[in-house]
Amino acid sequence: MSANILSAGFATTIQDMGRPGYYHLGIPMGGAMDRFALRCANLLVGNSEDAAGLECVFTGPEIEFTSDTVIAVTGANLPPKRDGKVMKTWTAIPFKAGQILSFDFLKAGARAYVAIAGGIDTPPILDSRSTYGIGALGGIEGRAVQTGDALPIGTATLPVHLDTRSIPATMRRSVKTPTALRVVPGLYWHRLTNESGDQFFQDRWKVASEADRMGYRFGGGSPLTFVEREPPFGAGSEPSNITDACYPYGSIQVPGGTEPIILHRDAVSGGGYCMVGTVISADMDLIGQLVPGDEVNFVKVNMHTALKARRSRAEMLDTVRRHLNG
Repeated sequence: MSANILSAGFATTIQDMGRPGYYHLGIPMGGAMDRFALRCANLLVGNSEDAAGLECVFTGPEIEFTSDTVIAVTGANLPPKRDGKVMKTWTAIPFKAGQILSFDFLKAGARAYVAIAGGIDTPPILDSRSTYGIGALGGIEGRAVQTGDALPIGTATLPVHLDTRSIPATMRRSVKTPTALRVVPGLYWHRLTNESGDQFFQDRWKVASEADRMGYRFGGGSPLTFVEREPPFGAGSEPSNITDACYPYGSIQVPGGTEPIILHRDAVSGGGYCMVGTVISADMDLIGQLVPGDEVNFVKVNMHTALKARRSRAEMLDTVRRHLNG
């Protein structure tokens, strides 16, 4: 079976859970920006949770299916349409051969995820089908989906009681505005003055126009001030610079002390900007659903809180599994 792309949409890519294990070689983990949403979409159609689906930014593609299948759309509120009729999100939707999937206008969020029963069956590169455009890895010959592509679809094992498979709103994770992003202060937090560090968590920040799979930039808060120092060799004279170091996933850089940047799925693995903190793993999915202009508050937490939040996120997914498995 194949899924024929009649129109690709704005930025549609093939994504799965990414390719962990290569960060030390400069290859980021990649994968879905909102991992919870993609896992749920796969569960709805009977796929393994790490199967490859489509990540759609702001708009969705138009797809014709060559065989009967089942799809699900989760994440952003981007209502799917079957032959022009609006259908529900977070619900298994059957399609007959020849029927066309399209999308209504975006209602909320930034990224929607489309799972197709059987999963997208493009060749895996470094154990993943995820598209990493900068490195030309995964996807369709290393690129995003384009109009005219025919996506190969794997063999499906359709779940029972298909017509009742839906994830209720109480089990979804919606983005609230302003969004609270929990942060563990980083290795270079000591570079900030006490007053500036306190202000960083008191200010309200807004997502800037530079917001993509590599990272999200934020503006609107107070410029950071740094403790005076004698710059170490190789760091340069800019107070926000350090001698080159590894970047943890989710780290927050503030080049020049003015606009924080959160590094996301396709970010580089190292460089010379100091990292004032790291967004906890439980909140990284939320960032992928933010759009330019959305407001954010950074909330200071410790490692104990971060680990507790990670357990809570895992329990959310367990709840969905139990619900769908009856």
